[in-house]
Parts: sequence; C-alpha cells; structure tokens
Amino acid sequence: MLAKAFSRRSLTKCFKKTNLECIRTLTGLKTPSQCVIQTPKDMPNLIDCRQGERTPGLFTSEEMDSRLSTLRNKMSEMGMDAVVFTSYHNINYYSQFLYCYFGRPYGLVITKDNISTISAGIDYGQPWRRGNNAESVTYTDWERDNFFKAVKELVGNNQNVGLEYDHCHLQYFEKFQKALPEAKFADIGLPTMKLRMVKSPEEIAVIRNGARIADLGGYAVREALEEEVPEHEVALHSTRTMIREIANTYPQTDIMDTWTWFQSGINTDGAHNPVTTRKVNSGDILSLNCFPMIQGYYTALERTLFLNHASDAHIKVWEANVEVHERGLELIKPGVKCSEIAHELNEIFKKHDLLKYRTFGYGHSFGSLCHYYGREAGLELREDIETVIEPNMVISMEPMVTIPEGLPGAGGYREHDITVVTEDGNENITKYPYGPEHNIIRK
Repeated sequence: MLAKAFSRRSLTKCFKKTNLECIRTLTGLKTPSQCVIQTPKDMPNLIDCRQGERTPGLFTSEEMDSRLSTLRNKMSEMGMDAVVFTSYHNINYYSQFLYCYFGRPYGLVITKDNISTISAGIDYGQPWRRGNNAESVTYTDWERDNFFKAVKELVGNNQNVGLEYDHCHLQYFEKFQKALPEAKFADIGLPTMKLRMVKSPEEIAVIRNGARIADLGGYAVREALEEEVPEHEVALHSTRTMIREIANTYPQTDIMDTWTWFQSGINTDGAHNPVTTRKVNSGDILSLNCFPMIQGYYTALERTLFLNHASDAHIKVWEANVEVHERGLELIKPGVKCSEIAHELNEIFKKHDLLKYRTFGYGHSFGSLCHYYGREAGLELREDIETVIEPNMVISMEPMVTIPEGLPGAGGYREHDITVVTEDGNENITKYPYGPEHNIIRK
C-alpha cells in the first residue's frame, strides 16, 4: 500500500467518499495493487497506510452509531466543535481500535461530521482495518510532533475542542495549544466517563461472556493447583484456557492482554501483586484472579482459596469477609448511592474488628478498561463516591481485608462477583462458587 503525504483538502474530500474512492483521491492510483513505497527523500509527515479489508467489529455498526450520536449530542450540549481522544478506553470505545502505545501518542478526532484515528506508522494498516467505523491518518517518525500535525489537519478551523484532562499531561496540553493556537479547550474526559458508566445491551452481552470465561479460568486454576507447583505455572494454565475460549467465542477480535494473577502465602496481601515463582504449600492461603480481555473489555473473577486445609483463625476471617460480600450483593440496586453501600459494609467489618484491615473500595465499574486504563472512577463503591446506581450499570462486589504477617489468619482475603443492575435489583453473572465450603482445594 502506498505511503503518501496528503493535505487537509484531500482528507476532507476523503471523508465524504467510500474507502476505495478515498484511496484513489489520496494516491491517484486506480487500485491498491499499484501502490509502491515512496522514496525516503520525501519523508512526509502524514501518510496513508490503509490496506486489506475492514475487520468485523466486536460491536455492530448500529451500536457504534449510537455511541457516536450520544457523544455528538453531548458535544452540542457543551458547545464543542471537535474532540480529540488520546486514551486507550475512549479510542477503543468509539472506534474499536485498541492501540499499542510503546512511547508514541495515538488519537481519535471526532467532529460533527467526521471521525478518524491518528496512529503511528509502525502499525501500518492495522488501525484502519480494526477501527472500522473511522477513517485513518498515519503519522511518521521523521519529524518530532507529527502527531500534532495530524491533529491540526483533522481538527481544522474548529474552535471549541474537547480533550481528556485526566489523560492529557501538561507537556501534551502545551503541544495541543501550539498546534491549535485559536482553539478553546474544555474537558471531555469526565463527561464521556459518565456516558460509559451505563452499558448498552451489546456491552452487557460481552461482559456476560467475559464473566463466563473468567469462571473457566478459575476452574483451570483448580486444575493446575498442587503442592510445590509455582504460582506462574498455575497462572499460565488459567490464562491459556481463557485465551482459547475468547478466540473460540470471538474469532473476529484481537487476542491481547488477558492475564491471571495467582498469589500464595504472603503474596496475597495485595490485590494487584504480580505472579512470582513461589511454590504453593499445603495450608497456604491463595488468591485466584482471572482477567479475560475481549477487545479491550475487562471482566474478572477473584476468589480466596486454600490448599488442603485452613486454620480456624483463617476460617474465621474468611467467613467474615464472605458475610460482607453477600450483604454487598444484596445492596447493589437502583437508587442507592455508592457511598451508602460502603458505609453499611464498614459496619459489618467493624463488628468483626476487621475494618482496620481494609485497604481499598468494595467494587467498581466494568467496560472498556483494564489495570492500565479506563477505570470509571465515578462508579466505585467507596465512601467518597456519591453516584446513584442506575439500571444497566455493571458493578463488582469485592470486599478485601489483609491480616498482617505474624498475626493469626495472616493473608489477603477477597471475593469478587460481577453484577448487572436491573430495574429492581441486580443479576450476579459470576457463577464460580465462593467461601470455605467450596474453595479448600484438597489434592
């Protein structure tokens, strides 16, 4: 495919044509097969790298059109002519393209009429193939800040521009100001987070499948778990199981980012502690954490386990955490504030003298996010979040306490279920069992 420079005039014309016509406009050639790479002496700032066929998306065109329509209504309400997304989550949410950062910026520019990804030349045609509802502009490495030249081309003369203030650091903001000196900027990050917090039926269907696949990862952990087996071997078996099922269920998606944290002994003290080579011992407290990623959509299963036996002190703490977990599942319903749930669950931990061993909130949202991006901070079950729960929100219940090493019952305890909020309550879509009755694994 031709790597060729183009102007805003040709790009504007391109937006109004079919993809094949667009290729012809930008290249002047009749078919992609005639294309050749330009000689290095030209070294253009922006190039056209489209090739191949558009990849079927995880979501339908109707779903993507609905997201864009809702966003543009929000833009109109806020007086914005254009938005420039730079985050993984919003670029993925509005185009189905999930980029690989590796030190280069990426973008998605949406105006009242147009939508285009901005990607690095190292990705060549993949952003266009994957972002199948958007045009695609590619920038080169030949001059510094070519990304911002692409921003200028696509934003054009639009004056009121939305940026994600929670993702755009100071250096980038200064470069946006330089590229668009006449523009007035406003935050679009918080408004879009609020839009993403309520899920569509198609999103809920993907999350439901993710929960099912996470359960399979959990059973794979049980299968691999034996005394003297290292944490990483258990995690590998779980991750492979989930990846294969994602590939089977969604063969049209990119297979990327699925992972498992399996922790044992003292390593259970932190919810996000990495996998190590520590070997599992009989009587160890264990933490199972399975995270299938489906085209940037995150789901999770987390459970406390023991191998062969658990002490009375461990059982006591474990059962208290299960009590909090079950009450939390009952509290998730429309009309309830996130903070109200946190305060009520605190009282149960206080009753068991365990409140001092909490380290984080009781649950959070799901969607286009993972441990590196996209956390919908407005929908977390914490004391400082006043968001009122609505139908079609998806929220976890995941209480955790950590008893410090050297005390009876030492270790980290966590149960994690995913709930879909209904009109009058919630549906728990996690099916893997929890608690001492089910998760003392005897081998």
